[in-house]
Amino acid sequence: MHVPDGFINAPTSAAAGVVAAGALAVSLRGARRELDERTAPLAGLVAAFIFAVQMLNFPVAAGTSGHLLGGALAAILVGPYTGVLCVSVVLLMQGILFADGGLTALGVNITDMAITTTVVAYAVFRGLVKVLPRRRRSVTAASFAAALLSVPAAALVFTLIYAIGGTTDVSIGKVATAMIGVHVLIGIGEAAITALTVGAVIAVRPDLVYGARGLEQRLKLRVNGELVDAPVPAAALPRALDSARAGRRPHHRKLWITGLVTSLILAGFVSFYASANPDGLEKVAHDKGIDQKEKPHASADSPLADYGVKDISDARLSGGLAGVIGVGVTVVVGSTVFWVVRRRRTDSDAPGSSVSQAA
Repeated sequence: MHVPDGFINAPTSAAAGVVAAGALAVSLRGARRELDERTAPLAGLVAAFIFAVQMLNFPVAAGTSGHLLGGALAAILVGPYTGVLCVSVVLLMQGILFADGGLTALGVNITDMAITTTVVAYAVFRGLVKVLPRRRRSVTAASFAAALLSVPAAALVFTLIYAIGGTTDVSIGKVATAMIGVHVLIGIGEAAITALTVGAVIAVRPDLVYGARGLEQRLKLRVNGELVDAPVPAAALPRALDSARAGRRPHHRKLWITGLVTSLILAGFVSFYASANPDGLEKVAHDKGIDQKEKPHASADSPLADYGVKDISDARLSGGLAGVIGVGVTVVVGSTVFWVVRRRRTDSDAPGSSVSQAA
């Protein structure tokens, strides 16, 4: 759903840019409260993983493909504010390095693919988690539904933006029907990828899944006929205090390395076998004439344009190397952004700071 330059007129693109800038400013502040010693190392990896999986277009209908948008996945793993930043980092890297998504349309793409998907997905997710049983399976099921609904929501927002500032005279009704119809199908793929990923992480490190926080149930004991919370083992507190005194942080290295290697394999090898069919927006734009005034990308001469390395003739090697470079750059840029945000976190932003001070 990367919108190229020329689909949306300049005033509307500028307005979307203002909306995107405002949302990013809010997200930067909100991310300070979400990022801690557990999620900060994970956030850069989530951005790199989304970049990698977005290279894996899957067929959804005759002549059409889809790919992960990632807003639901990022919001559930690292929080909605951080999720907006994760997807925005991916879009920025794709636009600048790979000529994917217009630069003048960057505000449109962030508004549509980062903000809309994250907000809708996390709202649906939180609503479902409140009514479903407090179990890990409920988190996975809620992740599926949230991701499924986030994709047609983004298609609807694009249609609204096009209705305001589209550069061609095309029936909005036809655009809406085509966009929402094909992206409902794409949403099924999005939901499957999101649920599988969230389920995999929650199976090995549930403490790292932002959306699962607060769902753990304390062990109950029956005392005089009444159920009461079991006391925390006395040995747990000294170990935690000793770790804090020693300046040690929770060990996330194994998960981080596993996630990075997985991302590199997906982008560097599996992406070669992705569907070559146009994605949902490209297909609708071609069929309905939305792309009549599409403009050449400002980064069309980039050495990595169109996800290939310039001057390397072997398609498999060129695409694989471009994918590996993309994952590497995204994880570095993303990790740097989230490290800076984490460093700027104040004591008042920290969750539970008032409790600590009171203690």
